[in-house]
Amino acid sequence: MRNDNETPDVDALKNQFTPLVEHGLFKSRTVLVTGEVNDRLARTVSERLLAMAGESDDPITVIVSSPGGHVESGDMIHDMIKFIKPRVRVLGTGWVASAGALIYVAADREDRYCLPNTRFLLHEPRGGIGGSATEIDIQAREVLRMRERLNKIFADATGQPLDKIVKDTNRDHWMSAEEAKDYGVVGKIIRTAGEIA
Repeated sequence: MRNDNETPDVDALKNQFTPLVEHGLFKSRTVLVTGEVNDRLARTVSERLLAMAGESDDPITVIVSSPGGHVESGDMIHDMIKFIKPRVRVLGTGWVASAGALIYVAADREDRYCLPNTRFLLHEPRGGIGGSATEIDIQAREVLRMRERLNKIFADATGQPLDKIVKDTNRDHWMSAEEAKDYGVVGKIIRTAGEIA
């Protein structure tokens, strides 16, 4: 029994709470994509998508709030959303930027939702390039190929002409929820969970 002067063990409470949250998310078929997109997040999200797909063909909801990160990790999640059999609905909240936007557009447009205050960012890939002149040349060519591939993905996902995507992503292209809807990134802006079809 705890004395009123004692404080609860926060770590113990957190350790008890986490499995409950994980179970609740699995049961509701919800996957969170939050924070930096990296190898660890890509593995965790892919594991959850595959586990849920193995459980049933019922729709899965992926909630995205991310500043972006590693493009190839974003590719893994994007491709996994398209790979699994269940229909995947995405909900953008907070910010959906860079590799986070790549993940977001993996769902069909009619399955792309966002909350009213969500902000979106599309831009060309970034990264540090270093090494010998030959290595720099190889890396620069690879970044250009990556940019072409990403621009095509965003053009296909939004219905925008490729040349517009190229122009808009040449610099940071920020959009409000309404602007992203008009652009073709978002299918529907919602306020409540009940609006997800």
